[in-house]
Amino acid sequence: MTHPTPRSCPCGSGAALAACCEPYHQGTAAPTPETLMRSRYTAFALNSRDYILHTWHQSTRPAHLPPEPDTQWKALTIVAAPPPNDTQGTVHFQAYFRERGGWHVLEEVSRFVFEEQRWWYIDGQPSVIRLKPRRNERCLCGSGRKLKVCCGE
Repeated sequence: MTHPTPRSCPCGSGAALAACCEPYHQGTAAPTPETLMRSRYTAFALNSRDYILHTWHQSTRPAHLPPEPDTQWKALTIVAAPPPNDTQGTVHFQAYFRERGGWHVLEEVSRFVFEEQRWWYIDGQPSVIRLKPRRNERCLCGSGRKLKVCCGE
């Protein structure tokens, strides 16, 4: 995991946002399910609800997504992203976030489908686990620094 700076992409690629996920947020089709997953995570981190809905397949897309002003998305880990076939793919990921003073990890194997010359998020079975990191442990954002001097408690 790479600690995002104001210029780096929240998806953890280490690239600048403008060269990483931003082109997808502006309409370029993501070339793989993993790229789409990363760009969707970045949209969550940037609170870009329109992009999240726009990349959700119409068969499973909710009518709207409520805002999550108390959620701070801190890091994304891609656990597995096997090469997709021509029409389907999956991405297993862990997304670390902080909410109301507590740390959590959302883990999901997301399913994607390729239709209309682009990848679409279909669904996944998320599980959310509350984490209890100690102040002297490495920060969950991936910075490598201790929690107490990074994202704090």
